[in-house]
Amino acid sequence: MSDTVKYILDETRIPKNWYNLVADLPTPPPPVLHPGTMQPVGPADLEPLFPMSLILQEVSTERDIEIPEPVRDIYRQWRPSPLYRARRLEKALDTPAKIYYKYEGVSPAGSHKPNTAIAQAFYNKEAGVKRISTETGAGQWGSSLALSGAFFGLEIEVFMVRVSYNQKPYRRALMESYGARCVASPSNETASGRAILAKRPDHPGSLGIAISEAVEVAAQRDDTKYALGSVLNHVLLHQTVIGQEAMLQMEMANDAPDVVIACTGGGSNFAGISFPYIGQNLREGKKTRILAVEPAACPSITKGRYAYDFGDTAHLTPLTKMHTLGSSFTPPGFHAGGLRYHGMAPLVSHCAELGLIEARSYHQLACFEAGVLFGRSEGILPAPEANHAVRGAIDEALRCKAEGKAETILFNLSGHGHFDMQSYTDYFAGKLTDLQYEDSELAMALAGLPSVPE
Repeated sequence: MSDTVKYILDETRIPKNWYNLVADLPTPPPPVLHPGTMQPVGPADLEPLFPMSLILQEVSTERDIEIPEPVRDIYRQWRPSPLYRARRLEKALDTPAKIYYKYEGVSPAGSHKPNTAIAQAFYNKEAGVKRISTETGAGQWGSSLALSGAFFGLEIEVFMVRVSYNQKPYRRALMESYGARCVASPSNETASGRAILAKRPDHPGSLGIAISEAVEVAAQRDDTKYALGSVLNHVLLHQTVIGQEAMLQMEMANDAPDVVIACTGGGSNFAGISFPYIGQNLREGKKTRILAVEPAACPSITKGRYAYDFGDTAHLTPLTKMHTLGSSFTPPGFHAGGLRYHGMAPLVSHCAELGLIEARSYHQLACFEAGVLFGRSEGILPAPEANHAVRGAIDEALRCKAEGKAETILFNLSGHGHFDMQSYTDYFAGKLTDLQYEDSELAMALAGLPSVPE
């Protein structure tokens, strides 16, 4: 049908393997370093935090890593997710471009995050773990791990960035409904949280601080491991089901993208849609453009430094080489809480350094404007994070209109905004502003980067 709107794959087409981009990169990513010795970390260094199966995935160079059947079985609840042709949006923009979006908001938690949460819960359960601690920004990751804890009978403790904890009470309620415990971060429950509150009792929190609290809790108990919702190699790996499905669905549409777009905070949904296409570019010499869109108030790729840094504020994690704004940097409290992270995934950062991807940033008002236009055209109101991808896709479509080019645009709509309605209420009331960070604060955070010998 020439006017098809959605492309649906049968459950049997769920990928059987995750795709590991490391296998196809022209140069390997820099090693993760132990902050004490400045030597590459080994599995033993990570074992207090992660089960060995995930550690092995973290360092793997194999192209395909098999998805366990129990994980694929749960994926069937919402995967394969639909691919849509945004025909009404195309008409609204009067563009010759064709716009497609992969919609991850159909998962029970409403975003792409369960793709890795289910996998991480499975491997922890298999290793005999009873309890998992984690952090969350806007709450999409916390909701997803809470859901996974319910499926696998695991106790989940979530440290939620305080500004998002206050902005998004329904995300908190969803986590609690799934059986998780949700704590505002920074909290008085950890040494790292108490230290930050002693300096600033009204601290809005950050993902770096919440990570510190969750890691501290995991390190103190033998029955507890830590889970991260983005940034790490194995997390990005698990998300590649998105791009693999999208490739099959684009074939169904007898089309192929000229540009692939996703929002980027830590890098997981961006990697999910883009890594299979980057791999195709590398293996087959294709020229698909890959565009990462990040918030202008936390622009790690476009304004950050490519350097070794801690993944958390209290410096409890190993050192990874990434685009970073500095581990002490606290982004302003804009509504896309899932994008308020000081660093970018090392693999995404490495791709940027190799020139395999492009990046641009937007302020939140332009993104909400795009999200509202998308909602009125397509009927799906995106999460504030996903609005960045929508903005990028709309601007690419408008570029095609100006240039008279009928290009094909594919973007990842990483989640719905049903738990983010206060942000839309504030937008319509004119209460949202384009928040800026202080240049002096960024300079201070970057000045505090650890000294690592070349």
